[in-house]
Amino acid sequence: MTGARPALKSRLRLMGIAISFGAVSMLASVPASARGPDGIADIAEKVIESVVNISTSQSVEVKGGKDAMPQLPPGSPFEEFFDDFFKNRRGGLPKGGDKSGEMHPPRKTNSLGSGFIVDAAGVVVTNNHVIADADEINLIMNDGTKIKAELVGVDKKTDIAVLKFKPVKPVTAVKFGDSDKLRLGEWVIAIGNPFSLGGSVTAGIVSARNRDISQGPYDSYIQTDASINRGNSGGPLFNLEGEVVGVNTLIISPTGGSIGLGFAVPSKTVARVVDQLQQFGELRRGWLGVRIQQVTEEIAESLSIKPARGALVAGVDDKGPAKPAGIEPGDVVVKFDGKDVKDPKDLSRVVADTAVGKEVEVVIIRKGNEETRKVTLGRLEDTEKVQQAAAKTKEDPVEKPVTQKALGLDLAALSKDLRTKYKVKESVKGVIITGVDGSSDAAEKRLSAGDVIVEVAQEAVASAADIKKRVDQLKKDGKKSVLLLVSNGEGELRFVALSVQ
Repeated sequence: MTGARPALKSRLRLMGIAISFGAVSMLASVPASARGPDGIADIAEKVIESVVNISTSQSVEVKGGKDAMPQLPPGSPFEEFFDDFFKNRRGGLPKGGDKSGEMHPPRKTNSLGSGFIVDAAGVVVTNNHVIADADEINLIMNDGTKIKAELVGVDKKTDIAVLKFKPVKPVTAVKFGDSDKLRLGEWVIAIGNPFSLGGSVTAGIVSARNRDISQGPYDSYIQTDASINRGNSGGPLFNLEGEVVGVNTLIISPTGGSIGLGFAVPSKTVARVVDQLQQFGELRRGWLGVRIQQVTEEIAESLSIKPARGALVAGVDDKGPAKPAGIEPGDVVVKFDGKDVKDPKDLSRVVADTAVGKEVEVVIIRKGNEETRKVTLGRLEDTEKVQQAAAKTKEDPVEKPVTQKALGLDLAALSKDLRTKYKVKESVKGVIITGVDGSSDAAEKRLSAGDVIVEVAQEAVASAADIKKRVDQLKKDGKKSVLLLVSNGEGELRFVALSVQ
């Protein structure tokens, strides 16, 4: 046995060598494109002059914090040391100030990001969050030249900003590519200023498209595993043609560094935003004038829609474009201007991207049938409505209402006392919920006391008896769920599907 061991070891060594040579030969036989594109260096060299570092500064009021004089017990041996340190560091405390640091003069803070030139006349694209609240914006070119920039306009909803500057010498501009043509697994290149390391080039693939990560109303991010870190924000994401297909905007990371989850605003969105900001200094988005919600499986079953799809109209603005076109609550939008609508986000994006004043065809499903409506889009106003809180009034004793139970709900007729108790407007009609069984489907769907049931299975109801009658009929018809149109006290509507089993 002992004599056989050296021979066995020898055979294993020879086998290991054979495997190694096999691996080398296999690697040599793999096409270069499968190991990564050879042209990254050429593309980076071609476009890197168009990428700029963005440095901003702003004044912030110092109130305490790490730059404030630390609070020490009177007579502490460190009190004199820190007093001298802070006086030397800041040239003494301001007149009238004390050691608490509450009256220190404003101090300058700096931040860094990235951007890229889209017009050789001096137009730069970046993220809004890179330059937000900046007192001064400077561009640092690839050769180190520093140039002051001015803000043209921003769009907070897509986090895009446009800057302008006066070139001191000819500059390189890049073009937008078609982000809709990107394929999963396609190679992309990110260039930016991560951690102040300007001109950093990273490469990776497109991991996903149309990502909704709840950052805004028009989320449709490109996900990439190309390394994107702090400072890359606002920088370009290139395809292998050297075209900008996205603007690197954010990362998901528990550590603050790249873990291969980077997100870029697609160039199709950016190009339109940039064009409008240059033309108008603001965004002019299309407006349909409806409130929409998700079509769940239960709602789809109640409306006889297979498969579940589209955007359910929960409310129609009386002054919006949808009203005169005949669109009503309960309609499900499945196509807009020739584009399929799979969910509410799809409708929000396509409406916003459509020109104001354009007449479009909107395909809806109403009571199981498809209908086409023509709508002339209005303009979405971005000014937020400020609602004044109503003054609280002393509540009079309320007589206990007569209630009936259905669907795990306590239901009552809308009386004056109940309107006052639950602050329900006179314009709201229906049957009010006064209680909810905590173990019911209604509780899971977040119905609560004070909500008003306006319709059951798309038919108006005026009493609890109406609701029980409709529910009993649906059970007999073999329906699994019932669709309720529910209003809050302010008159805002939503659809809720409850199990009738």
